[in-house]
Parts: sequence; structure tokens; C-alpha cells
Amino acid sequence: MSSPLLSIRNLKKTYDKHKTYALNGIDIEFDAGEFVVVIGPSGAGKSTFIRCINRMIDSSAGEIVFDGVHMEQIKGRSLKMQRANIGMIFQHYNLIDRVNVIKNVLYGRLGKMSLFRSTLGLYSAEDKREAYDLLKKVGLEEHIYKRASALSGGQMQRVGICRAIVQQPKLLLADEPIASLDPQSANVVMDQIKEITTERNLTCIVNLHQVDFAKKYASRIVGIKDGLVVFDGKPTELTEDMIAHIYKGKEEQMTLASQQHQVELSDKEVSSYA
Repeated sequence: MSSPLLSIRNLKKTYDKHKTYALNGIDIEFDAGEFVVVIGPSGAGKSTFIRCINRMIDSSAGEIVFDGVHMEQIKGRSLKMQRANIGMIFQHYNLIDRVNVIKNVLYGRLGKMSLFRSTLGLYSAEDKREAYDLLKKVGLEEHIYKRASALSGGQMQRVGICRAIVQQPKLLLADEPIASLDPQSANVVMDQIKEITTERNLTCIVNLHQVDFAKKYASRIVGIKDGLVVFDGKPTELTEDMIAHIYKGKEEQMTLASQQHQVELSDKEVSSYA
């Protein structure tokens, strides 16, 4: 049997000198080609978990072994090299608004280029072709020279997908990639993530609030509550009782529509004080 691509042991993270743990001892493994959705309400520890994997934040304890390398032990150039094999899709896109679409995608190649070539933006013809082909695949070939700021939220997220994939990662992480989108755009974005990662046999770990999207797209669902894994299994094994347990007290976060309703209410409250 082959070794898991990612193995995590006793992962802990605290932000207040061990008084409260955002992660409190997570043990889990991920194999090549899996499409895993991590569910749970706000504050459960999902984003902390995914950001510890690629060392966007440092864990407080535990082991993170990615592709045979202990992520928690490396730094400098070694860390940069390992990070180059982990793509990341962000909730708020993290594009450079004033830069055009294809350049935003090509930035995904910087981690695998020499300092000289990356400083001067000397991308190869192969890199440019792959960036264009990916944008064409997600339906954005007519927008490649537009500034990123001219795109809709769904289009910007598709650019974010292309940027992560052009990196040619072994692992793709997505932190709430549809939380800022309407239901139609959310389905398009999830379709693209699932299709591209399946074609390339990429291991993909996606954080979502929305249980319905998790069941639709995941080959495996992991439920996190209060910094602990409380469910790990197939979508068909996720019972209504377990869902109720995971989201107890935060049931309004289980669907995209209800989340957006909460955002709209918050916007109205803010405007009333303006």
C-alpha cells in the first residue's frame, strides 16, 4: 500500500498561549487523488487547519508530513520549495486588481522559477500556453487582457483556480472558495475545481460551510467542531444527527442562501449607521 500524500498527527494551534485551542489534536491522512470537503461552522477551526498545512500559519504542536517532508520542521528555501507544490484558492480571490487576468494566473509559476526569472517576469512559452489553456477551460479566454478588478466575483474565483493549477501542485487547498458567491457562480466554481483536480488526479481539500455542496462534490467529508475531527467518512455516511451536532447553535451557516442572507442583514445594519 502506498503512503498517504499528507499525514497529520496531533496537530494543535493556540493563539493565546495555550488557553484556548483553535485545533486541539487532529490526526488525519489524505491519499493522492482524494477530493475532501471539510465542513463546520465559523470558529470550528477549518481555516486554521488548512493554513497550518502550507505553513501560512505555524502550528503550536504536532506533525504535518507532506510528500514525505515534515512541513513543521523546514524553513527558508526548503519551505519555499515545498509550498510550491501546494496550490491555494482563497475566499476573497487574492488577485492583484490592477493587473490583467493572464498575468494574475502566471504569478502561480513564480514559486518554481529562479529568482532572476521571477524578478523579471520571464515566463516560458509553455507557461503562457498553459495559463491560456486553463483560462479557456474555465470560460475566460475572452477576458485574459482585462484587469482583474473588471471581473465578477465568480470570474475572479475562476482566475484564482487557474493561478493555483498553473503552479502544477501535488496538493490543492481551497479555503471557503464559494462563500462570497451567489449560488449559480458557486456551482460553476465548484464544478471547475472538481473537474480540473479529477483530470489531474490532484489531492484537493476544500473548506466549506455548506453541507449541500459538500455532499454534491466530495468523495470524502471531514467534519470539524471545536478544533476536533468529529466526522470522517463518505457523503452517504453523514447523517442528519451528525450534521445537527456539527452545526449546533449555528444552523444558519449550513447553506449558501442563508449565509448570504446574514451578509445582507449585516450590510443593512452597517448602512443604517452611515
